[in-house]
Amino acid sequence: MSSQDVNGGAEQAGDGGGGDAGAPAPAERAQSAGAPDPAAVAAAIAAAEAAAPAPGESVRIDSWIWAVRLIKTRSMGATACRGGHVQLNGERVKPAHSVRVGDEVRLRQEGRERIVIVKRLIRKRVGAPVAAQCYVDNSPPPPPREAVAPIGLRDRGAGRPTKRDRRELERLRGIGGPGGMAGTGGTGGSTGRPSGGRPGGR
Repeated sequence: MSSQDVNGGAEQAGDGGGGDAGAPAPAERAQSAGAPDPAAVAAAIAAAEAAAPAPGESVRIDSWIWAVRLIKTRSMGATACRGGHVQLNGERVKPAHSVRVGDEVRLRQEGRERIVIVKRLIRKRVGAPVAAQCYVDNSPPPPPREAVAPIGLRDRGAGRPTKRDRRELERLRGIGGPGGMAGTGGTGGSTGRPSGGRPGGR
């Protein structure tokens, strides 16, 4: 057999018979299509189990919604419970109320309602992939960004707001007294001097 025949056979074997050397492997194709990585899911479940409470130990609702990243801080979770923004199985609950697997948690925050079913109990805050393994998310889709535009957004080139505009903004934000702005001290406001001109004037 000549050396050319040997080299030709080696090239055909390297091509895999169809020239698919650059094609992704089946696992890579499944991952690029959006399918969850089984290894990542298993690692997230293991991390959630490591953050679980001890046997027989309960988990507070304010601690759980913070641990699964439904709220930014635990103090904000307690405040939301006291304000009636957290419901457990359809009832408003206090921050110290215990949560159990299978409970439905409703949380209203920043104009959006979150509805989740408790799947795992954890006490420590975890990352987003691990938190996703701790509940079933039945939340409605978030409102469009136009519906949650911040109050007080002014058109470009509109200039500084007038005193009337500022009073309207403070009324919408719920600050200031009933008589309008308090303590703004703008132009024409009270400065503590008598209105009769300069002191000691004629």
